Amino acid sequence: MTETILVAGAGHAAGQTIVSLRQGGYAGQLILVGEERYLPYQRPPLSKKFLAGELDVPRLLVRQEQFYVDHRVDVRLSTRVTAIDRAARTATLSTGVSVPWNKLVIATGSRVRKVSLPGAQLAGVHYLRNIEDVDRIRDDFRPGAKLVIVGAGYIGLEVAAVAVMRGLDVTVVELADRVMARGGAPLISDFFTRVHQQAGVKIRCNTGIQSFNGVSRVQSVILSDGSEIPADLVIVGIGILPNVEIAEAAGLPCDNGIVVDEYCRTSDADILAIGDCTNHPNALLGRRLRLESVHNAQEQAKTAADTILGKLEPYAQVPWFWSDQYDLKLQFVGLSADNQQVVVRGDPESRSFAAFYLDDGRLSAVYAINSPREFMLSKKLIASGARPDRKVLRDMSIPFKDIAESL
Repeated sequence: MTETILVAGAGHAAGQTIVSLRQGGYAGQLILVGEERYLPYQRPPLSKKFLAGELDVPRLLVRQEQFYVDHRVDVRLSTRVTAIDRAARTATLSTGVSVPWNKLVIATGSRVRKVSLPGAQLAGVHYLRNIEDVDRIRDDFRPGAKLVIVGAGYIGLEVAAVAVMRGLDVTVVELADRVMARGGAPLISDFFTRVHQQAGVKIRCNTGIQSFNGVSRVQSVILSDGSEIPADLVIVGIGILPNVEIAEAAGLPCDNGIVVDEYCRTSDADILAIGDCTNHPNALLGRRLRLESVHNAQEQAKTAADTILGKLEPYAQVPWFWSDQYDLKLQFVGLSADNQQVVVRGDPESRSFAAFYLDDGRLSAVYAINSPREFMLSKKLIASGARPDRKVLRDMSIPFKDIAESL
């Protein structure tokens, strides 16, 4: 009987799993089940070049349709896995079909965190998570339109950059005391606040939302202090939630994600989980993490494929992310904390610098703005537990490559 691997989900992690399995020599049946009507695609460009109209759908895809045909992948789109029967080794699909499997890969990703506020269902109130979300936003995305963005995370600020450059009147409202509070250090938050304000974006921190006002369509946003901001459209970006429901219902341990080991295995050795929906250990950092990044999705997918193919290679990499805003590429590696010491290399006013975060002298994170060399070399430095000299780090007369080689 032919062995079957079922991949539940059709995001970047799922697509990479299919690619890695076939590249690794897996010859059995592959079934890919995805809730959207699109083949696996990359999400980061949605709030950047895709929103700006600089990329079309085919260029978002992990692989083009012919790849799945050539590699005999049974693709079932506009479909989702609704239940897992671990004893019978079957999965029930939303179409009512029951699919047998020998190995199951859960790559269900995540969904937007929604607000429960008066007026949240009005036309013109948007979320941004998939291609169809962007299509709806584009209908309202016109010069002169008043855009209110709820949430000053990376997606919110990326949208703000695209919008203000296209002539929209943009206001960003953030409950925290600074932008990028969850994923960015104060120094970086301050830098990007200045950049956005100089571009014309209005930023209001320490401010919540009371309601969205309008009859059939949003016309304004009422803030927690009672003030009102006119709005032709609203984009809410207040984080995401891992899709763990089918795993929980199947009795798999979940704790801020589906709990997996270093080989992407759940408590059931025949069920693996990857991507945004997982809580995994990181030996380099000495802690468990749930990461929302393409790098994590892609690398966990490769690890899961290796595990299925009998090649046990533990997933242990320093996490990294990126964000494009205006002419700035922010690349950050590692994990920082507000109480760590910060060493700045370069001048923020030049829009090209790097901030190094030290935890008791050990390099823990680097935020590089238009500084690709510092970013690339810092990956290995963090992984090796490097302890750079602070004065040397600041000294721009010493090439960073020489600093890295000396550690």
